[in-house]
Amino acid sequence: MRDTWLRAEELGADTVFTWDHFHPLAGDPDGNHFECWTWLGAMAEATDRVEIGALVSCNSYRNPELLTDMARTVDHISGGRLILGIGSGWFERDYDEFGYEFGTAPSRLRDLDAAMPRIHSRMAKLVPRPVRNPMPIMIGGGGERVTLRIVAQHADIWNGFGDPERAKQKCDVLDDWCRRVGREPAEIERSIGGIRKNALPYLDGYLDVGVTHLIMGISGPEWDLSLLPKLVEWRDSHQG
Repeated sequence: MRDTWLRAEELGADTVFTWDHFHPLAGDPDGNHFECWTWLGAMAEATDRVEIGALVSCNSYRNPELLTDMARTVDHISGGRLILGIGSGWFERDYDEFGYEFGTAPSRLRDLDAAMPRIHSRMAKLVPRPVRNPMPIMIGGGGERVTLRIVAQHADIWNGFGDPERAKQKCDVLDDWCRRVGREPAEIERSIGGIRKNALPYLDGYLDVGVTHLIMGISGPEWDLSLLPKLVEWRDSHQG
């Protein structure tokens, strides 16, 4: 994994993310797996340039104040390159096996909604402050009635999944929520995760609907980065 982070940085990636799960989501469900935030500390030390973060950290697994302090610490280790990604959580096995109450999708969203002001409050109290102050917050999820409202209120980056048509639908809803809560839509960067090789013909479509951050999806043990140079070439051809 460390070699993959370093190769991604060398190939020109802007960001490198891990996920926040306790078990594999594909392949052997009991296969090798490690904890997210410990890995982020290692990422911060091993890399030099890329921004790093969780795509996204589960709000249910850590007290919001603790999560904020962990994020600030990793931000300092990295020299100010951390993105604090957070979401409401969804993978029931993680909850069950690690002793967290799974609840319901609405209850987990209520918990996320309540956590965000606590994160902002703790961030302002930390000594020392994050290197990059304010530290960018990414919220993941596409729920149009609650999640995107929370994004409009609290996030610097929104992350979702899907093709350009689906991305446009979510971006339009997010724009509407921004207007309703008194936020400029342009203040929130739009990102799409899980980009695979079949998305290459549609990259311009993402840009057309306002998505400026594309995150390719890879998994072990292959850690196939062959798509990354094509994405970097596409990015570079659209800069300036």
